[in-house]
Amino acid sequence: MIKMDALRNMFEQMGFKHVKTYIQSGNVVFQTKKVSNQKLEQLITEKIVDCFSFDVPVLVKELSEIEEVLSNNPFILRQEDPAKLHVTFLSDFPEQERVAKITSGQYASDEFIIKGKDVYVYCPDGYGNTKLSNNFFESKLKVTATTRNWKTVTELAILGKGIL
Repeated sequence: MIKMDALRNMFEQMGFKHVKTYIQSGNVVFQTKKVSNQKLEQLITEKIVDCFSFDVPVLVKELSEIEEVLSNNPFILRQEDPAKLHVTFLSDFPEQERVAKITSGQYASDEFIIKGKDVYVYCPDGYGNTKLSNNFFESKLKVTATTRNWKTVTELAILGKGIL
């Protein structure tokens, strides 16, 4: 586990501006000059290895991507309880054959909808009780993933708007 103060300091040392962290789960909001997300992911991953001696997957999302996720959640449009919603961000577009294999499955009352590199997850009985975990999507779709609850995604957007 990396302390958020240490992670924030690392980002600042890398030259990122207006660095803010949100809760103890590796959420960092920052501003930088235009660099591809893939290059940022590589640089941050390497720096985490250098500073903390372990390799963790890093996914970078621009504020516009987060805002798009907030606008396009089919479960919000269906007026489901936001406390039961999650988003799994994928590192790459999943292969359609892999998507097809899991789309036909039965997952109790849980549901998911994949749109591009985002998986919208609805867990009426709670995320702790679902098969549709981050590990499920990584293993079935063969891509790196990270999952955040709806409140976190919303708060990250607010933090992002606050640094512009």
